[in-house]
Amino acid sequence: MTHFTQQSTFYTEDHEWVTVHGDLATVGITKFAADQLGDVVFVEVPEVGKTFKKGDEMAVVESVKAASDVYAPLSGEIIDTNGDLADAPEKVNEHPESEGWFCVIKFSDGAETKNLMDKDAYLEFCKGQ
Repeated sequence: MTHFTQQSTFYTEDHEWVTVHGDLATVGITKFAADQLGDVVFVEVPEVGKTFKKGDEMAVVESVKAASDVYAPLSGEIIDTNGDLADAPEKVNEHPESEGWFCVIKFSDGAETKNLMDKDAYLEFCKGQ
């Protein structure tokens, strides 16, 4: 199993960021995604204790423009969620890659990170969007 001793941030093609430290991954949507959505008005985060396989729908973010699913970037169990988003969904727009985080996953297969992008690859990917 891959074990991360230092913090590393990865990105998905679904415009999610994943900050990994040890066997934990904090997940949210990127600034690019938040900008595309517009003003976020509601966020449904997953329940603590729920398990997901990589690619499963795990959260929903609704804006004045659209609703969008958030997919599990890694397989594992939800161990924490950002309860602040229920009362302050605007944090997703204001601080999408920090205070606007959605959940923390205790992931089960570190090898799944190999399919995620680093920041440079993600920025290049966004140019084609």
